[in-house]
Amino acid sequence: MAAVEQDQEEEVIIVGAGPSGLAAAACLSVRGVTGCLVLERDDCVASLWRHRTYDRVRLHLAKRYCALPHAPHGEASPTYLPRDDFLRYLDAYASRFGVRARLRREVRSARYDAARARWLVDAVDLATGRAERYAARHLVAAAGENDERVVPEVPGMETFPGKVVHAADYRSAEGFKGKSVLVVGGGNSGMEIAYDLAVGGAATSIVIRSELHLVSKEIWNLAMTLYRYLPVWVIDKVVLLMCAAVFGDTARYGLRRPAVGPFTMKATTTMYPVVDVGTFAKIRSGEIRVLPAAIKGVRGRDVEFADGQRHAFDAVVFATGYRSTTKHWLKSDDGLIGDDGMAGRSYPDHWKGENGLYCAGMVRRGIYGSYEDAEHIADDISKQLRSSSKPTHNNGSA
Repeated sequence: MAAVEQDQEEEVIIVGAGPSGLAAAACLSVRGVTGCLVLERDDCVASLWRHRTYDRVRLHLAKRYCALPHAPHGEASPTYLPRDDFLRYLDAYASRFGVRARLRREVRSARYDAARARWLVDAVDLATGRAERYAARHLVAAAGENDERVVPEVPGMETFPGKVVHAADYRSAEGFKGKSVLVVGGGNSGMEIAYDLAVGGAATSIVIRSELHLVSKEIWNLAMTLYRYLPVWVIDKVVLLMCAAVFGDTARYGLRRPAVGPFTMKATTTMYPVVDVGTFAKIRSGEIRVLPAAIKGVRGRDVEFADGQRHAFDAVVFATGYRSTTKHWLKSDDGLIGDDGMAGRSYPDHWKGENGLYCAGMVRRGIYGSYEDAEHIADDISKQLRSSSKPTHNNGSA
């Protein structure tokens, strides 16, 4: 790695050019804050949406909950935006607000220098290998929770002769027709990929070990609306009554609901309800088989489960999620970022740390949470800058 040259001074450094980072940069721009630079490891803005999502993805929430600050979606746009429409929106958003993004910059370290009252951010230009250092009064961690893919270690997996992919690399059911495919993971990605495979003609099985709340888009968007007016426990009761009417007893098909309500669960844990896109109908019809036990091991095409079942598969898709890597590079012990790399404090006091440190989109509240965080952060920084730029008056005599 080449030696670093002179520090590049910026007012604000934002790490991550996803929706959260773009929103923070735009809100700063609206408030007249110049000298804001976004550092992004990948080769584009919104890399998760561009490079790591399957073709059929649509936003699960209505567009009014999926807009970034100062740029509502147009009336003519679909209520539930497809991936490509949302990408066009994000590209136009970055352009509209003049977001300065330096791409293919991997941040290796960010630490606060008290003597200089600056954050020193060390990064590498992945195209050239050149080391770079930035100094900024304010630092915003906005790399999100979907940074590094999680793939469990499965004994004997190296003997499996078929295709093995993480959900990040799955695009469509093309090439899987007529094959027996195992999807590992019963979250939103796993359930939607299982549906996509079944529609595409694959004999699909899905491992669902944990309890989950299955909701429809319409029910969940109603819950989001009610959140403005009703306490969470009332929303939980309304949602569960509606789910019982729409889905019936999902436990009969291997989908056990948690004792805690869906809205409470989302607010207090890392678990999200699963928004049904048609998967449940295929589970109920037998087109998708639910396997309730953990994988014990693999021997060739055979996958053995903890309950003693053994099934042969042609392919495996690990929809086992991601983890944040913010703690790898952020050298701060003020508690803003927890051990899991996400916000270490509870909403709504999660976004501001010490010495000009902030986090955006790190409290698992989706795009709407990114919207709120960006406005709070930009408002706080702009107020500090205005205060520091006010002239001081000498009231003493000459």
